[in-house]
Amino acid sequence: MLSVNQVVVLVGETGSGKTTQIPQFLAISALLRKYTGHGGMIACTQPRQVAATSVAKRVAEEMDVELGKEVGYSVRFDEMSSRDTVLKYMTDGMLLREFLTDPLLSRYSTIILDEAHERTLSTDILLGLLKRLLPLRPALKVLVMSATLDAHKFQQYFNTDSTSTPLLQIPGRAFAVEVFYAQEPAEDYVRAAVETVLMIHRAEEEGDVLVFLPGRAEIEAACRELRAESEDLVGTCGPLLVLPLYSALPAAQQQFIFQPAPVGTRKLIIATNIAETSLTIDGIVYVVDPGFSKQRIYNPRLGVDSLLPAPISRASARQRAGRAGRTRPGKCFRLYTEHSFSHDLIEQSYPEILRANLGNTILQLLRLGVTDLVHFDYLDAPAPESVMRALELLNALGCLDDQGGLTHVGRCVAELPLDPQAGRMLVASSEMGCSAECLTVAAMLSVQNVFLRPQGKENTADAAHAMFSVPEGDHLTLLNVYNHYIQNLHDKNWAYDNYLDGRVLQQAEKIRAQLLRLMERIDLEITSTSDERKLWHNVRKALMQGFFLQVAHKEGGRGEYRIVKDNQIVYLRPGCTLETQPEWVLFHESVLTSRSYISTVSEIRPEWLFEVAPMYFDHRTFPDGETKRALMRIGQKKQGRATPTTHVGRVIKKRRNH
Repeated sequence: MLSVNQVVVLVGETGSGKTTQIPQFLAISALLRKYTGHGGMIACTQPRQVAATSVAKRVAEEMDVELGKEVGYSVRFDEMSSRDTVLKYMTDGMLLREFLTDPLLSRYSTIILDEAHERTLSTDILLGLLKRLLPLRPALKVLVMSATLDAHKFQQYFNTDSTSTPLLQIPGRAFAVEVFYAQEPAEDYVRAAVETVLMIHRAEEEGDVLVFLPGRAEIEAACRELRAESEDLVGTCGPLLVLPLYSALPAAQQQFIFQPAPVGTRKLIIATNIAETSLTIDGIVYVVDPGFSKQRIYNPRLGVDSLLPAPISRASARQRAGRAGRTRPGKCFRLYTEHSFSHDLIEQSYPEILRANLGNTILQLLRLGVTDLVHFDYLDAPAPESVMRALELLNALGCLDDQGGLTHVGRCVAELPLDPQAGRMLVASSEMGCSAECLTVAAMLSVQNVFLRPQGKENTADAAHAMFSVPEGDHLTLLNVYNHYIQNLHDKNWAYDNYLDGRVLQQAEKIRAQLLRLMERIDLEITSTSDERKLWHNVRKALMQGFFLQVAHKEGGRGEYRIVKDNQIVYLRPGCTLETQPEWVLFHESVLTSRSYISTVSEIRPEWLFEVAPMYFDHRTFPDGETKRALMRIGQKKQGRATPTTHVGRVIKKRRNH
């Protein structure tokens, strides 16, 4: 089919082997020799890092080649490939970044977009860029692989007046799955999942169990409970091997889920939705589905991304149930009612492009020469207001000029695999004599929480963590932790003794090294300052250059803060290293639990607000309140007036007033 069509849409049902077998067919068949000619590679994109690395390893084993040679992978801050690589698995974001250095993707002969139905932001942008590229490279082949969702939409997207995109379907190997619903909704879905697993272990026949939970915290809590409670059942039900699976888990530990359990032991895998479609785990007979997953949602009022638990779609629920029917008839236990499935869950999840911060995406599109952002050929176009907010952000950061064109700062930020705020911080730090330290901060912000608090040892762990605490806030505390890790020669035992995650620190070290190489490539000077007090002052000021939209002002005596300009009430998250509650703070992210918290917080000086972003902190555009009065006092002290609103800012304000 690829011999006569440039684009093919393929529907591969659960168990069809589309992710592992079809790329192999292209790599070892006559099609490869015909299409590559001069050594072009095959790229197979995956929505998640775990899938890209694990599938690459599996395919390398099946082809009996060394991983990193003929078969390789490329994910954020990690790559295993060489000149001999013919088939490269990669995240969709990494292929998108390759467009920046090679807009024609001349290294590749075939592009496979796998799991396209997940509709990540990067996948949607890739679809638009590939559609523009196809007329320029008639020999390039594109294979869009999806589950049974939205296949016709992809087909219609690539159809033109002169060509019709074929749609192929590969049936999967699925056995019947019996679905059970809860009589009443569960108040605590983690506890309900634990009880359901124990019921399965006591009452059901042999067979492995797969439990879906939204995130790392819930997974680790469930693992602790199940390991403790299953020990009491060993005499009657046999042992239970409990294995977690989430994106931040080290690659070596991720591979445990594919290994068979010892004889007489039931394997239990507790995973995020990466096990929904991206990975296939043989031996699963029972699935426990609480009906939630974590979704990244951009809050335009706060200007930050939040990972929030949200109900899944009916399509996702069907995918999860299908995991149980791979090797024999299975059972799926849904911890919600049948009425909720039919009436409360939406049919399909909303594409990420409709609920994400578009700042980084628009920066990359502009870097690629796409200037007409509104009429770019999106599969689903984002709201114009989302595009305008992203333009406002990039203009305020100095990445765009008043006419919407890329500045030198913007081109530098686009080269860094970070969000625009963190990239802007690194660019500013090079001029402020603290880029070596800000590199460390950026790396530590790119990894999971480094602090460990084992159950039963919380007080001891908190005392150990207090030794690294810096009064000015969490960002400098993270820098202090990393510096001590380096001074102690990367010793994992030292990290363990101080209740720090050595694997996370090791990952941060790798990320920092890669960011260092990128900064050197774009001629950003690596600087530092010998005076520690001045150095840490400069680090916080560099943070302000990038994250000035994420500033909060303390109001009242109850520990309340208000997000500047947005009038949103938030609280400092427990565990913050600030010794006091300063008047002005900068935060990295917001977390919504029982109330809205801000985490990774540092104290800032109010005069920096006008030095870094006078347009944004013009008190005349603020609603009445303590924050506005505080800004007026600061402005009077400086005896200056805020810079007039820029062109993009005027457009935004005019639209909002209208």
